[in-house]
Amino acid sequence: MYCRRGPIFKVLLVAAVSLLTSCCSYGLPWLSHCIPCPSYLEADRCPTVGRSGNYKNFQCPAGHYNDLASLFLNTNDDAIRNLFSSGTSKEFHLSTLLVFFVAIYCLGIITYGIAVPSGLFIPVILAGASYGRLVGNLLGALSDLDTGLFALLGAASFLGGTMRMTVSLCVILLELTNNLLMLPLVMLVLLISKTVADSFNQGVYDQIVKLKGLPYLEAHAEPYMKNLVASDVVSGPLITFSGVEKVGNIMHALHLTRHNGFPVIDEPPLTPAPELCGLVLRSHLLVLLKGKKFTKQKTMAGSDIMRRFKAHDFAKAGSGKGVKLEDLDIKEEEMEMFVDLHPITNTSPYTVVETMSLAKAAVLFRQLALRHLCVVPKTPGRPPIVGILTRHDFMPEHVLGLYPHVVNRHK
Repeated sequence: MYCRRGPIFKVLLVAAVSLLTSCCSYGLPWLSHCIPCPSYLEADRCPTVGRSGNYKNFQCPAGHYNDLASLFLNTNDDAIRNLFSSGTSKEFHLSTLLVFFVAIYCLGIITYGIAVPSGLFIPVILAGASYGRLVGNLLGALSDLDTGLFALLGAASFLGGTMRMTVSLCVILLELTNNLLMLPLVMLVLLISKTVADSFNQGVYDQIVKLKGLPYLEAHAEPYMKNLVASDVVSGPLITFSGVEKVGNIMHALHLTRHNGFPVIDEPPLTPAPELCGLVLRSHLLVLLKGKKFTKQKTMAGSDIMRRFKAHDFAKAGSGKGVKLEDLDIKEEEMEMFVDLHPITNTSPYTVVETMSLAKAAVLFRQLALRHLCVVPKTPGRPPIVGILTRHDFMPEHVLGLYPHVVNRHK
């Protein structure tokens, strides 16, 4: 469940989901009937009162237990242990397993993604184990296998189909059972569930990344990128700054865009011809503007700026702690003044020639963990920079939106 709302909405959503979960956990066990304790168990083991265990009393008379409460009103560890336990085929009714499976499955869908540190691993194990034990009870007359084994294989199938992992899940499940004889069956179930799920869609985490719009780069470049070059996908228009820029121009660019980096170009009379000086970050510009080391003339004042600021002033701030555009108080007369950007410019940014293969540029971008990749012209006599490649420029949605025919050409 993903929603781009404010913090108040997120808190209310968490409270509503918590209330729903509590009502289900406490209310659903009332639908289950009390079951007499197995005759072979001692009185202190069934029912369990005041501690975790297989047999929860939950408003039942002495010598009886509530099987649905034994799943809902237990810790996740004990609930999984109860479902995986062997030799307890009569402990849970079919209706109990069905209700628990539906409740855990639906609550897992609703809960995942809200503003709480929760995951899918435990809910998927519980849903898979209850489903597997349900199938084991239904096939009890046709099979001699223990229902606990069905629960283990059900959990493996749900994990394999949801997480799309094989080796790590196999190791985790074998550690839960401490039985190497289960290895062939668990491996078989994981491979089948992953193969079937892959034929329908991607894993749950890949789909969540897409739903949230996160620009995740795969480890390999897409095949159609070999048909394109770096200059084909650069986004425009390109906003550049001079080495000594007017404050008003910088403020206008910061208000107009949300770009994180801007190319800095030295122009005559500072240099004989326009040349790329480097790249300046948005956060560094905000710090520099807040310091107000401006000059009335278009002159280099790097030495004064270096004395005014320390290195830690430009260090990466924590989330929400950096200088914001709203924090700046630039007066009207200061808008016509100039500021030297050379002291805060990265004079050695990573660059690629505009004719470089987009596939090679994508691999370079990911392996070096870059945020900006400058594209420079191959021939002289042109502007010193063609554009900037960011993570979004390598996304399939962006590339195929510009060149939808490249996929068919590659095929």
